[in-house]
Amino acid sequence: MLTGAATRRLALLAVPLALFVGGCTVSPADDPKPKSAAAAERPSPFRDCGTLNAPPTPSPGAVSTPPAATTAAADGPELPALTLACFTGGAPVALRDVAGPAVINVWASWCGPCRKELPAFQRLSERTTGRLQVVGVNTRDSRSGAQSIGEDFGVRFPILVDQGDALQRELRRNAFPLTLFVDAGGRIRHIDATGALDDASLTTLVRQHLGVAA
Repeated sequence: MLTGAATRRLALLAVPLALFVGGCTVSPADDPKPKSAAAAERPSPFRDCGTLNAPPTPSPGAVSTPPAATTAAADGPELPALTLACFTGGAPVALRDVAGPAVINVWASWCGPCRKELPAFQRLSERTTGRLQVVGVNTRDSRSGAQSIGEDFGVRFPILVDQGDALQRELRRNAFPLTLFVDAGGRIRHIDATGALDDASLTTLVRQHLGVAA
């Protein structure tokens, strides 16, 4: 049988052992960098939205032609009065403040035709720098899914986030993908829901409806 003094000595020895064992165990709640936080720290592949309110500045020698449709009916409706978050953060963006001419593409990472056409929109944004704004609206999607598309497909133009389908509901359109061609006055000249657009079809559409050579 242990004496009182021996019992006290054993208790004192157990304290540092418990502290040592406890110090090697970190719960997920105590982890300063859980996996979800580490994933959120990946830099966004998309550009920020700070330039969307500034009208494109044509470079010297840029070619533009008047849109083919010039009737009053072709002026089209204004963009909906919606304000959407920017994927990269910062101040939300009012759609009506996006300076045109602009092409606004509604997409999601799970949409096959969207994935097929997004590289063509990226090339369009590169070919028309300073003359046309290319903007994406990511909807019904996860942040990680959208981020992966940007990384894997080299998509760099600004992306707005509309997880509540507000834009499509305002337009009464439920198609994927959906592309809006918006003139310099903020009027929707054309809405395309024919499926995946390629370089040739985008070149034709922006020239026909926006007067921008691409």
